[in-house]
Amino acid sequence: MNTPFFCFQPRLAGALLLLLLLVPALARPARGQGPDAPPFRLGRARQRRVRVPLRVERNLPVVQVWLNDSGPYNFLLDTGVAVSLLTEAAIADSLHLRHGQDFRVVGAGGEATGLLAYRAPGVRVRLGRPGQEAVAPDMALLVLNADSLDLSGYVGLPIHGILGSELFRSFAVAFGANGAEDLTLTRPAFQRPPRGHRWARVPLAIEGQKPYFIAEVRQAGDAAPRPLKLLLDTGASHALSLETTSDPALRLPAARLPAELGRGLSGPVRGVLGRVATVQLGRYRLPTVLTSFPDAADVHARADVFRNGSLGYDVLRRFRVVIDYPHQCLWLHPGPTFREPFEHDMAGLDLFAMGPALRRYRVLRVMPGTPAAAAGLEAGDELLTIGLAPVGVFTLTQLSRLLRSADGTVVHLVLRRPSGELRAARLRLQRRI
Repeated sequence: MNTPFFCFQPRLAGALLLLLLLVPALARPARGQGPDAPPFRLGRARQRRVRVPLRVERNLPVVQVWLNDSGPYNFLLDTGVAVSLLTEAAIADSLHLRHGQDFRVVGAGGEATGLLAYRAPGVRVRLGRPGQEAVAPDMALLVLNADSLDLSGYVGLPIHGILGSELFRSFAVAFGANGAEDLTLTRPAFQRPPRGHRWARVPLAIEGQKPYFIAEVRQAGDAAPRPLKLLLDTGASHALSLETTSDPALRLPAARLPAELGRGLSGPVRGVLGRVATVQLGRYRLPTVLTSFPDAADVHARADVFRNGSLGYDVLRRFRVVIDYPHQCLWLHPGPTFREPFEHDMAGLDLFAMGPALRRYRVLRVMPGTPAAAAGLEAGDELLTIGLAPVGVFTLTQLSRLLRSADGTVVHLVLRRPSGELRAARLRLQRRI
């Protein structure tokens, strides 16, 4: 008997590509649950809602999770994933998780990757503090035999897994309630429309256990916007991604930059960065939104549900957000960062976190024709200081913000070449799109 497979498809997330498509068997409910039974429940029977700490790194939301009462482990919170997964097999081994059905992992084009995975049923998953917690007493996780995407190095924080649709099917999930970085999980029976005239309601369609919605997007030069079907993707750090193969009316913008949009299991996915004129979300219009345009046709062709693209966390972070699968709606309220401009990396380099504390940073790649290339930076260089400060005092999130802070900003660096040679560099940031 052949081993079943599941497919990783690219999802643009800055330097990360990760969209998980799973065969339906992976999402089957635990014993005794109906096909639509929510896996999570609140820790106390009479509770209506709980608040759970949330951390945002590199435009990606992260929560702490306990597995079989061991942990905590850091999990990305991701509406773009139908089935939650554990990316470190060593954790599964240490917890003696059951080894269920095996799967082979293939890339977006159907090519073999050499990776294997298995279904681990019967895992108790918990998040939140005692008295303010949500628990899934009998959940299945997908366990990868290797973290080939190295999420920790990209995020700059140890990442052990991804928590997907199971949490969102169980609660109305509010991000940034009262301006705080936390989650509020409300039992569906007690969720009410948020109060206040500034809240906007956007209908959601839950297909394949993922949320889709219609946004009005106007491309540069168009007189009117076009309704586009987008995946709502909390696990993507970009603002907007559009797949031109999905609609002949979608086109690449005249002002654009060739770019490596991310990396998947089969290597880099290339395309261009540009902007659209406006994105309309309910009553709110966002101008000049930075947009990724992947050039790989199979990003669209192998999607499990038709879509024109995806909306990521760089848009969502500008709002207070309620994602309500049970009532099929998205609520948006402008937050403190609503009017921040959408900016790209102004240096032209990708940094990768390494070392035991993930506070050493190596240049992963340098894009030709950019300030980093002009300053002589090369892939493999290790960043030692910025100004007079050692890089260990910065998180990767802080470094990323610095490198997209303002056009014309001059940054002084000291780097170490793989040969051990020390080199000083003067980097002048440049807005290129």
